[in-house]
Amino acid sequence: MQTDESGEKALSITWQKQIVPGSYVDLPGVYCLRSNQTQWTEVELWRTYMMLTDLEAVFRCFKSDLGLRPIFHSKEERADSHLFITVLAYQFVQLIRRRLKESGSEVNGSWRTLQGIMSTQCRVTASFRRADGKALHVRKATRAEPEQMAIYRALKVNPAPGGISKTIV
Repeated sequence: MQTDESGEKALSITWQKQIVPGSYVDLPGVYCLRSNQTQWTEVELWRTYMMLTDLEAVFRCFKSDLGLRPIFHSKEERADSHLFITVLAYQFVQLIRRRLKESGSEVNGSWRTLQGIMSTQCRVTASFRRADGKALHVRKATRAEPEQMAIYRALKVNPAPGGISKTIV
């Protein structure tokens, strides 16, 4: 500490934090996982926990973005069907993620991240009036951005979904 000439007022104070090994400060982010699976290793328990948190995150995304919540079904078989579709969607998400990882794609991450990347590509319809008075409607996908192309290549999917359709009315 540095004081003034009288020694009564502090001009500056310096301090340094000294972490005690084994204390709470030394071990931030400690998890305590409790399970009835006593035969699992620490790694298996952690992987299962991380899979559960990922599953919850994907379901949260589905419930909000896909409108899968709330369920207003009055019959049990309709509610069961609703849940089945959600589980199928989750399996599809996992397949996409696994294929991206296996392909060595730089694009990876949460479902929300992938959804954000892919959301900017859309299908558009242009309508033209012909000389004979009929209307020509041309429908096609917009051009995929580089990040989207990387995903399409990794998944071996056509970057122009739906092709081009022309309709004369």
